[in-house]
Amino acid sequence: MGDGDESERVTGERMAATAERGGSEFRARAWLAPLAALSLAACVPDVAAVGSSVVTNVSTAGGLLATPSGAPRPVQLFVASTRQAEKGALAESIGPTKFAFNVVTVPPGHRAGVIEQPNWGAPDPRRHFNLQNRTSLERDEFFAQLAMNLSGRVGASRDVLLFVHGFNNSLNDARLRLTQIVADSDFGGVPVVFSWPSKRDFLSYGGDREIATASRDSLEAVIRGLANVPDVGRVHVLAHSMGTWLAMETLRQIAISGDPTLGGHLGEVMLAAPDLDLGVFQQQMARLPGARVSVFSTTNDRALGLSSTLSGRSRLGAVDLKDATVRQALEGMGVKVCDITDQASGVIRHGAFAETPQVVRSIGARLAEPRVGEATAQAIIGQRPEPIAARPAIEASALPPPEKASAQIPVPAL
Repeated sequence: MGDGDESERVTGERMAATAERGGSEFRARAWLAPLAALSLAACVPDVAAVGSSVVTNVSTAGGLLATPSGAPRPVQLFVASTRQAEKGALAESIGPTKFAFNVVTVPPGHRAGVIEQPNWGAPDPRRHFNLQNRTSLERDEFFAQLAMNLSGRVGASRDVLLFVHGFNNSLNDARLRLTQIVADSDFGGVPVVFSWPSKRDFLSYGGDREIATASRDSLEAVIRGLANVPDVGRVHVLAHSMGTWLAMETLRQIAISGDPTLGGHLGEVMLAAPDLDLGVFQQQMARLPGARVSVFSTTNDRALGLSSTLSGRSRLGAVDLKDATVRQALEGMGVKVCDITDQASGVIRHGAFAETPQVVRSIGARLAEPRVGEATAQAIIGQRPEPIAARPAIEASALPPPEKASAQIPVPAL
């Protein structure tokens, strides 16, 4: 993504200039540099935040750019959050789950993999992603509205896609990211955001993991509620970075209670750049036999490289599939690994799952797979459905885009 590369390059130059001005004081605190890199790797921070990865594809400078033709496309989102507010100190405070219904519009000139935002000022719906509607709901209203939204739907349009964001993300970051994924993947079901109160401070990495863990019960209640909505099809879970820890711990918790498949409604579990220890992941997977779990890995992900350094252990999202021990462990778990290293761009390469159009379309294609013997079989894009026992545990390439099922995204040979 050219614009993303430029945004990250400019941010890097500014940080370098700051280092030069700081002299010895900066060097004495050199340990802040890798943490700043982690901030840069956040999923979709606000434009003004340090290390923003929101890509500005359309500038409003001077009003010189032509307005794209067409009308903004509305995307309806359901939101559940343990944040006590969207902004301010309460946005970093954990409490009872709050619910809402949002409408975000996608500009007519939208480019796949990009979240268009203004350089300054309010967004222009003709050029930028824009929050058009925000309506607070009580819990019962939330699930009742979901049921109404699903009523009368058929096939994959009855599915729910639940997105759990990662470290250093606001609710708005997560809302914009899921809207972009829905738009670029052509997901036809109902999207739901689960937001936990990340502190939005790169020095709070450890504290954020604790807060994410404290949101497990809330996420469990939301997932169970989604699975019990009348007419719901499958409940898919897409989690990114530290959000994968929260998602997998919650699914493990549900499985321990005796309902690992959500009454047959658990669909795809997709872990993008998972900030998980491989050994911990093995224990989580042991509670989810037969679950359709996919990992989108990037061996050169600098954010996960930093996390690995801080924890002293390698991270699942940056596993080296050439390592025989790693391959054996993943094969034993029946996990599908899509290596998208060659598709990752920019300095940090932590958001390739959403910023690379081919990968996002592949996610959409997987979610739209036909239901053929759903209880005992699963489809791999471009192939006939196979029994789970015959399904390859590791696939060394990302799924092909749906419009060209035979075209494989190039990845390193194993």
